[in-house]
Amino acid sequence: MSRSLAIALFFLAAAATAQDAPMSTTVVPVVGSTFGVSMARWLTDVELINDTGFPADVAIELAAVPDAPVFITTLAPGQSQRFTDIVGQAFGLESALSPLRVTTGGRRPITVRAHAYAVKSNEVSPLQRIIVYGALTWFPIRVLDGLGFNDEIRTNIGLLNLGEQEADFLVALQRVPGRNLAITYLRVGPGQLRHVPIQQLFPMIGEGNGFSVVIETPYRQTHVYASVIRNADNGAEFITPRIGSR
Repeated sequence: MSRSLAIALFFLAAAATAQDAPMSTTVVPVVGSTFGVSMARWLTDVELINDTGFPADVAIELAAVPDAPVFITTLAPGQSQRFTDIVGQAFGLESALSPLRVTTGGRRPITVRAHAYAVKSNEVSPLQRIIVYGALTWFPIRVLDGLGFNDEIRTNIGLLNLGEQEADFLVALQRVPGRNLAITYLRVGPGQLRHVPIQQLFPMIGEGNGFSVVIETPYRQTHVYASVIRNADNGAEFITPRIGSR
């Protein structure tokens, strides 16, 4: 049975006595259990909080891991459930990097909180709060600001495609608005995540900071983000996009 069918059957059964069965979707752009360039292991904690005032049927899935199981639960009003290393605890996987899709039965979604952190030699980095998105955050041009790569910081860029067809992205590096230093094109498969270092996207550009990345795509089921990480302690800042223009 496919994951989408399993989720649909679950919500249909939960709403069998209702006249309609609305669903709400929240997306955590990236969760993972994976090793980074510094050989620190990056993990993600996720908390699900039912502040809707009603019982909430909830399904969570790793959108970019086709074989991962779906985790399904029901939260009473005011109840919360916290996962330390959600990839391992909820899905039983040792390693994965994926968007997390949270589907709530009802018109109002539950609250989702997520934090990433690195563990190396029994040292834990400061928590990086991951901003969660609604089902749609698309705009034809989105901009990620405050990026850099040098001896002090590094940056990863994330491109998500939660649609059912391949999505093309034009990605441009800028320091001054409207002036491209470099351009690259990426294609992301359906249900996939590309999480790549900024210098891999633009290998001809030397180190620096104060960069912006401008991302264009006509595909609506897409999300973008960046993560700026301090090399000294793996403390990181999650960067959400702003709406851009030509």
